[in-house]
Amino acid sequence: MFLIGTIVCGLSVLVCWVMTAVRDHPADSSIISLAAIELYLLAYGIYAGIRQLGGASIVGEAWEFWGYILTALLLPVGVFIWAMIDKTRWSNLVMSFVGLVVFVMVYRLEEIWWGSAL
Repeated sequence: MFLIGTIVCGLSVLVCWVMTAVRDHPADSSIISLAAIELYLLAYGIYAGIRQLGGASIVGEAWEFWGYILTALLLPVGVFIWAMIDKTRWSNLVMSFVGLVVFVMVYRLEEIWWGSAL
């Protein structure tokens, strides 16, 4: 799941950076890239829930793990709302930071779950 997240987040960052240079308002492709990150996080959360219900143990604290997931799930939604309010070219750039932040958060989730990200 980590490698899939890395690809989704990386593509989202790339799309948002290109749209920052090309568009002067929030681009649909940037918004779709946020939706892709949100879908990935939902799938990650479901996957983690099934694994934990199946008896897989977490190396770190469970509250920290689920706190990271919930925070990561709220991030794309909050930035989307912000981008709809601030309809400038820079909203594309702000949307790119979601991919970067979620990548770091998923890396940390893997450390909490397995003890290492890879």
